[in-house]
Amino acid sequence: DTPVDNIYSEKQQRLLTEPLYSGWAGPAQEEGGGPRTFVATANVGVFSSTHEPPIVPDVLVSVDVTFHEDVLAKEHRTYLIWEFGKAPDLVIEVVSNREGQELTEKKKRYRRLHIPRYVVWDPGQHLGEVMFRAFELRGMLYVKSKETFFEDLGLGLVEWEGAYEGCTSRWLRWCDREGRLIPTGAERADAERERADAERVRAEAE
Repeated sequence: DTPVDNIYSEKQQRLLTEPLYSGWAGPAQEEGGGPRTFVATANVGVFSSTHEPPIVPDVLVSVDVTFHEDVLAKEHRTYLIWEFGKAPDLVIEVVSNREGQELTEKKKRYRRLHIPRYVVWDPGQHLGEVMFRAFELRGMLYVKSKETFFEDLGLGLVEWEGAYEGCTSRWLRWCDREGRLIPTGAERADAERERADAERVRAEAE
């Protein structure tokens, strides 16, 4: 009876992490500032203290931080808030059943951690008819937000129907300010191949 991730959830988590490393330019730059760092993880525990068990978001994004060089060391294997110096900027939960407490206990824990944005993606509509729910921290409360683009991150979220790694479904994906999808590594490779083929055809025609 131990809950485990299903195939969809595993792929959805990767679709929300891998493209940030392979197809994203990075967080929005401050005026006059240089490039900013970030980390994105799936199923990594977030610890707020040594006395409280971790909470494990399906996906988290945190900007202006980096992983330690030795990620095998015990103190660097998870997201220790006191080591990174801040809480994640955004967490996402992918709902796969009615047991996850995404809108109750998890929401309260993320609020206590002062995580600015919390997103619940419920493609199977286990929690109601709404698939996408976004919450923004205002003071000490989460309030529903209609915003799907996060200016401080330079990232947005969009629902997308298509095939990912051979599975066709409705997915949650990152996009830029103009609504263009942040491509996966495979999509970038395909686009580069198509560009190279078109260039070769053009050159042969000339």
